[in-house]
Amino acid sequence: MTTIEQFTAFYTDLASMQVSALKNIYSDNVVFIDPIAEHEGLPAVEHYFEKLLKNAKYCEFDIHKVLSTNDDGYLVNWTMRFTSSRINKGRPVAVDGITVLNILNDKIVFHRDYYDLGQMVYEHVPLLGRIIKKIKKGLS
Repeated sequence: MTTIEQFTAFYTDLASMQVSALKNIYSDNVVFIDPIAEHEGLPAVEHYFEKLLKNAKYCEFDIHKVLSTNDDGYLVNWTMRFTSSRINKGRPVAVDGITVLNILNDKIVFHRDYYDLGQMVYEHVPLLGRIIKKIKKGLS
């Protein structure tokens, strides 16, 4: 199985994954960036996932498309669906995003996620969510 195939299989059902499995697809010196934070090195990424998965009751990714940008780069288009006791009163949330990956020696060395943090978090905070939705409606 190629690294990109392992990546897509891994993220299909993230809530049931084992943090220890990250070492199978990520390099020891991976740089992992998302709208929340930046993590350098496999131990930092493992710690980040431990915290994320602790609060997630359910989390899966629908991988829509994987595009190769060159010999070692990929763009992955996805929708993440999750529930968390801390967001949206535990009700399901869907977030669309794109991941940029670089692979070297069959391991991911760079991972950057692009998604709307408002869609993920802010729109589900009671008062703030109403304000953001009103602003979006006014702009459309």
